[in-house]
Amino acid sequence: MQPDDPAASIAATEAAARPAADKTMTMREAIAFFIHDGDTVSIEGFTHLIPTAAGHEIIRQGRRDLTVVRMTADIVVDQMLAGGCVSKLVSSFVGNSSAGSLGELRRRIEQRVPEPLEFEEYSHYGMVCRYLAGAQRLPFYPLRSYAGSDLPSVNPDLRKVTSPYPGPDGRPEEIYVVPPVNPDVTIVHAQRADRAGNTQVWGLTGVQAEAVYAARKAVVVVEEVVEDEVVRSDPNRTVIPAHAVDAVVECPRGAHPSFAQGYYDRDNAFYRSWSHISKDPARLRDWMAEWVHGTRDHAEYVAKLGAEFWSSLAVGDAPSQPVNYGRRL
Repeated sequence: MQPDDPAASIAATEAAARPAADKTMTMREAIAFFIHDGDTVSIEGFTHLIPTAAGHEIIRQGRRDLTVVRMTADIVVDQMLAGGCVSKLVSSFVGNSSAGSLGELRRRIEQRVPEPLEFEEYSHYGMVCRYLAGAQRLPFYPLRSYAGSDLPSVNPDLRKVTSPYPGPDGRPEEIYVVPPVNPDVTIVHAQRADRAGNTQVWGLTGVQAEAVYAARKAVVVVEEVVEDEVVRSDPNRTVIPAHAVDAVVECPRGAHPSFAQGYYDRDNAFYRSWSHISKDPARLRDWMAEWVHGTRDHAEYVAKLGAEFWSSLAVGDAPSQPVNYGRRL
């Protein structure tokens, strides 16, 4: 809990009053209660289901000196940097999702302006392995893909160990390993969850489950909170079970400008515009002042964009075929 933070105190009081199985919180409550200055925070979602609204609330609450772990450091990271929240980034990709560049991030790394950003780089699979090691509480995870790469020259945490088993030629083999990552908090976005935290995802699932299991605490942001019967009717979609979840936040359209399969499409125009916004520090400050600091919460952000805008991202129905799980009569 952030010291002397009234929102965190209120969140704790209200959470204590809820039934044990009810983990629902508002976004403001969840960020106030779980995210502290100096924390290591994983924010995951691979192109799909990016928890942008959570990033905005972290900015609004003025969190500082965060280490952000995100495989694909993109717009939400650029915005959190502009908000002064991040001192270190751990990532395997930096860019505006094939639509351009990240102006604030580039200034921090290339020019050290307005202050430097510590950057720790891995490959995509290296990050997956870090989450797997973290989730399984392993001391490291082996992988072959760094052989011949120059990444070990820029990241001293990419190391080699000698296998205790003989290789194909009968001799022990040296292999690269990565360390585990165990964030203080992981935040993911998903389509739906019940109040206990059983979380269902379809479409691109990314590394949400691994990132949640690797963390000490987990906040799941969803398009909608549904009744238990909805989750039980299709249990195979439950990517993250309730026992791994500490808070459930209902936040419709909270992944914008990314997409939520079955709910709304990707806002490609915004991705294209971001390079121009973030390239100019004054323009970026104005955007942050209007769209993040100038909105009370994500509901106000959504309303500000307007009904016509959201209708342009509407998606049609494409239901999957029903599955008969069967039951004893």
